[in-house]
Amino acid sequence: MIQHSPSDAVEADAQHILATGLRDLWHPVVPSWQVRNAPVGVTRLGENIVLWRDAQGKVHALEDRCPHRGARLSLGWNLGERVACWYHGIEVDGCGVVVSVPASSNCPMEGKKQLRSYPVQEVAGAVFVWFGVVPDTEPAPLQLPEELVSEEYSSFLCMSNWKTSYRYAIDNVMDPMHGAYLHATSHSMAEGDKRAEMVLNKTPTGLVFEKKGQRDVNFDWVEFGDTNCLWLRLAIPYRKKYGPGGSFGIIGFATPVDEHNCQVYFWRTRKVQGWQREVWRFLYRNRLEGLHWAVLEQDRQVLEALPEHARDREFLYEHDLGLARVRRILEQRARAQAKRRAELNAAS
Repeated sequence: MIQHSPSDAVEADAQHILATGLRDLWHPVVPSWQVRNAPVGVTRLGENIVLWRDAQGKVHALEDRCPHRGARLSLGWNLGERVACWYHGIEVDGCGVVVSVPASSNCPMEGKKQLRSYPVQEVAGAVFVWFGVVPDTEPAPLQLPEELVSEEYSSFLCMSNWKTSYRYAIDNVMDPMHGAYLHATSHSMAEGDKRAEMVLNKTPTGLVFEKKGQRDVNFDWVEFGDTNCLWLRLAIPYRKKYGPGGSFGIIGFATPVDEHNCQVYFWRTRKVQGWQREVWRFLYRNRLEGLHWAVLEQDRQVLEALPEHARDREFLYEHDLGLARVRRILEQRARAQAKRRAELNAAS
């Protein structure tokens, strides 16, 4: 009989965390417009969650499970501060406490916290949820790039569902060299050298990986940031005919759905105010948005066609230093979270 050591169990949990998504982070889980009156059920980081808005418009998030028989609360009713199960009418508030069991008087479930609740913040047109290693603990502050919170910038949110691991989506953005090949026919990425030396520099919140001596020509650089959420920043040069504001910026997130699926969130940003903002927003909606979706589709097609275990047969070279470094950061963080979870379980 094979006996597994505690370290084997921790490593297995680390790999599970890495595959399904790192915890102790804020992740965008839906665009704001998707949460309206009816409860919405989603799967993120392998966890089933129900979201709904109360009478004041605030979004709440709970595990999507009725504590009575396990039915999906997302199939039920929005009662404002509470959500009610369709199956037997059990009412649960935004903290996961059972408020009412209509079919039974003096039910012992009433007044007790029965479900995991998730901290929620709504920013820049998206709903962000905190996934803690330890459920129901105080979250760290959500710190987003200035493009998403400063009034000096205007932005559009683009979200897409991809049938691939979130790790491949991050790899894709951490690879500036692919722009000169995969997107060579793009209106904004047709220029630039197809051969380049790459440079990696640390920043206070992560790192920047870029083509040496080439800026504002193509997709020339990418920044990886960790500010209690994992984000990617890049800029793509624009010709003057595409409106004021200089380079077109992108802030990206890759939110895991499960081991094999993810959502990508790309905020397209530009630093413009006044009439220039209105001009750019008009041009974006009427001329540019379709072109940008075409670029995203090229990425999606390539990544979804990758074999499931493509990483096991890779031959990386110097242009892959950025993605390799980020992979290492994610792996180290997953192992630290698995170790912490094991310590907490041992102490309980």
